[in-house]
Amino acid sequence: MDHRRLSGPPRMTQIAFILLCHKDPDGIIAQTLRLTAAGDCVAIHFDARASAADFARIRAALAANPQVTFARRRRKCGWGEWSLVAATLEGLTAAVDAFPGATHFYMLSGDCMPIKTAEYIRNRLERENADFIESFDFFGSDWIKTGIKEERLIYRHWFNERQRKWLFYTSMDLQKRFGLARKLPADLGIRIGSQWWCLRRRTVEAVLDFVAKRRDVTRFFATTWIPDETFFQTLVGHLVPEREIRSRALTFLMFTDYGMPVTFYDDHYDLLLSQEYLFARKISPDAKALKERLGALYAETGRQFTISDEGRRLYAFLAARGREGRRFAPRFWEAETSLGRSRTLMVVACKKWHVAKRLVDRVRGLTGIPAVDYLFNEQATVLPDLGGIQSSIEKRMRHRRALVKMLFEHWGSDRLILCIDPGSIELLQDFRQDRSRLRLLEIDCAFTDDYLAGHARRVGLAGPQTPVAAMQKLLPTIRYDVKFESDRLRDLGLAEHYHMREGSSLAENAEALAAFLGILAETAREIAATEYLFVD
Repeated sequence: MDHRRLSGPPRMTQIAFILLCHKDPDGIIAQTLRLTAAGDCVAIHFDARASAADFARIRAALAANPQVTFARRRRKCGWGEWSLVAATLEGLTAAVDAFPGATHFYMLSGDCMPIKTAEYIRNRLERENADFIESFDFFGSDWIKTGIKEERLIYRHWFNERQRKWLFYTSMDLQKRFGLARKLPADLGIRIGSQWWCLRRRTVEAVLDFVAKRRDVTRFFATTWIPDETFFQTLVGHLVPEREIRSRALTFLMFTDYGMPVTFYDDHYDLLLSQEYLFARKISPDAKALKERLGALYAETGRQFTISDEGRRLYAFLAARGREGRRFAPRFWEAETSLGRSRTLMVVACKKWHVAKRLVDRVRGLTGIPAVDYLFNEQATVLPDLGGIQSSIEKRMRHRRALVKMLFEHWGSDRLILCIDPGSIELLQDFRQDRSRLRLLEIDCAFTDDYLAGHARRVGLAGPQTPVAAMQKLLPTIRYDVKFESDRLRDLGLAEHYHMREGSSLAENAEALAAFLGILAETAREIAATEYLFVD
């Protein structure tokens, strides 16, 4: 097949949506009418397991719409099975035949909704002559986080792992026992990624042509596990030059810690619009107001969008709150690495990092006690060369006791000051189990809304363009989180837990500092009197 662009004037962008669905006929009808009203087309595959009456309703409601077609064959679909790929191919074949003017083919589910206008989406696709599909090396990437990996491909899977778990694993174990692993197609580099993609017409035509000619490849993928994450990704990578592939999805979706898709509700409207994606999945069936607003949005013209793209970081922040727990036992290297019974580790915990840094800088100058800034929170913290253990935050955290012990030994001191963020509670939980002496100085600061907004941007919970309304909803949560972190520090019940407060008197702060550092009151007062200490 010749995939060179045809000569002549460029065609206007028209999208053919491949809609895979199995429920909510009213929602499917409404979704299809919205998409076609804006000038695009829809090819529907309605799961053969679903209600025949529901399918009849959908067909009757959309029968007169020339921009709608249906897959010629309905497949019974199961998660992780080849049937999902087969259903997609049925939808693609119907769309290619029915919509000769379609320039792009976009995979959607019944739970997807647009989070940009049709005008914006077409302009976005016109800017790049490329296919948008996640395409990562199957063996070299860490796209698969848990579960089987190579076994997905080299063994044949005839049973659904979710529905027939015993048969799934028994058949795979028998293949392992009898050495029945198979070879991968020799000419294909297996790729993996999200099933939600947007491909150009010539790419889709090339894929369908390849499928018709290479039955060996379809037979191979038909007995792999979760082929919707590898089939199109592999074929597109094989047929299209890498420079024309954008390895990212245009549909915004997130997963919980348990591998389930995050569901969006009515109050997520502003967050969704600010993401650098065109559609979102999955929208709750009960989010009526959100669906209405997004449906109306799609038809708008001239709409400008402010992209902050903080959705994933914000979700991780909010989902993690309240889940913190403790490990049941220390790791072996932590148990065997003590800082030393004669040593005193002095920890300064402060949410305003610049305040703690100013304080310990003065302490260094006036007392000579070695002090290190936020070494577990900030990659750029200046540290001596300790043989590579200090090279990354991940290594520092993983070998924290060994690292701190080496710092004591580097400076030849029995006292050491560390700054940490109050949210790093696991550090204190660990160090309190050590045989060394632990002291904690908590610095309580005042937080204005402007400061908290800046903090949100610094840690990636918001961006420079985050809408004001979204920020106003976020600030009370951040403010409460600061208090929550302070409560957790208090709940540790440390015998030597001292406080300096922005609103306290000089005498009160000097007294706390003298006890924490074990220094003369006059020196503590000089440090506490630092004029610019709490200035933002």
